[in-house]
Amino acid sequence: MFQFYRGQKTAHGGPIPGMPEPFDIAMLEIDFAELSDPGRVRVDNEDYLGHVAPETPERAQSHGWLFAVADGVGGHEKGEVASRTAIEALLDGFRGAAKAEPLSGLLQNLVRRANTRVLDAGMNSGMATTLVVCALRYDRVVVAHVGDSRCYLIRQKEATLLTRDHTVAGEHVRLGLLSADEVADAETRHILSRSLGTGLSVNAEINDHQVFPGDVLLLCSDGLHGALSLGDIAGVVSGAENLDVAARKLVMLANDRDGSDNVTAQLIGVQNVERVGMYRGRPYKLR
Repeated sequence: MFQFYRGQKTAHGGPIPGMPEPFDIAMLEIDFAELSDPGRVRVDNEDYLGHVAPETPERAQSHGWLFAVADGVGGHEKGEVASRTAIEALLDGFRGAAKAEPLSGLLQNLVRRANTRVLDAGMNSGMATTLVVCALRYDRVVVAHVGDSRCYLIRQKEATLLTRDHTVAGEHVRLGLLSADEVADAETRHILSRSLGTGLSVNAEINDHQVFPGDVLLLCSDGLHGALSLGDIAGVVSGAENLDVAARKLVMLANDRDGSDNVTAQLIGVQNVERVGMYRGRPYKLR
């Protein structure tokens, strides 16, 4: 909670001389932990992650928080370059975004910007990357993704997948050519149908959700979700004493189960939210 004195915020949290006792205004509060590991087989780590935290309460309301995970493709360090380039472009663009810009449109534009950066860095080398990103503001999270890096929501000890894999096998499921049970054994389950760096344009799949205090979001690469079930994820996150411990346990468990790929986990815990409504595209506080 940030403390306000009749609308005036103190930088140090203490009282303003001559002002009455403070009152609290609920604002979005976030706790997070992140960990990336090369796994048990690979020497290099082609996963990359990053975040942007607001420096002030005003920035939290005008921009919010941003978290992102990318999983590079290409080998011989090309995948590492692709993932890092995409994340850095995304973070830079978010920091420079206009105030109160709608998050769905902003993320779509930032993903396209990241795609252009990866193309320019690759110079027809064939490198590419997946990307999953979430932006939080007020009491909403907007999730954008390209490829098979995922976002999960853990709420009341249950995990729900908020993204769908952009793979050939995944497209076959949506077309009714494969059943959901057949995907695990399909040879095309790791072949991406959509990624950054493989075309002049790319469209991120975007969805929006309300969040509540106690919710935890997990962004991860396929080195993690390929080894763990929904029950595994829910159990580890719900049972850990804090997010740092949960991140370490998720990565350790994925390495114990498989370990053949890089493993990345980014956990975002919602401590408090600011409830708002929207009128003509502008937010207003709900009481």
